[in-house]
Amino acid sequence: MTKRQENVLLSMWVVSLVATMGSLYFSEIRGYIPCELCWIQRIFMYPLVIIIGVAYVQKNIRIAATTMIFAIIGGGIALYHYGIQKLAFLADSAPACGQVPCTGQYINWLGFITIPFLALTAFTLIAGMSIYLWKTLKEDK
Repeated sequence: MTKRQENVLLSMWVVSLVATMGSLYFSEIRGYIPCELCWIQRIFMYPLVIIIGVAYVQKNIRIAATTMIFAIIGGGIALYHYGIQKLAFLADSAPACGQVPCTGQYINWLGFITIPFLALTAFTLIAGMSIYLWKTLKEDK
């Protein structure tokens, strides 16, 4: 494994850790109750901290396929969640989400940064770095 690949793997771990800590900050410290779509996004983000952390210790970039799948699925859910918050035609047809509506916005920084947007950003970064690692893995063969 090259130093660049190692740094990319470490960067992926940092992104997943920051995203996980951020979601825990919003729910446990700020007291924001996560909606059902937030929980599903957490299901795809939280394991990445462990998966990527173990891969980094083992210097295993072959984990890129797994992290890419987690990031693409989680990112798709985050994109849909962001869409139902910001696009009226999606919000009108959004399913009921339990005790907290998925269309609710606890934060709305600069008029567009919401919690699902932050999750989408993290998933996109992880997916992009996973694709990079996947390509370097194929080039090394």
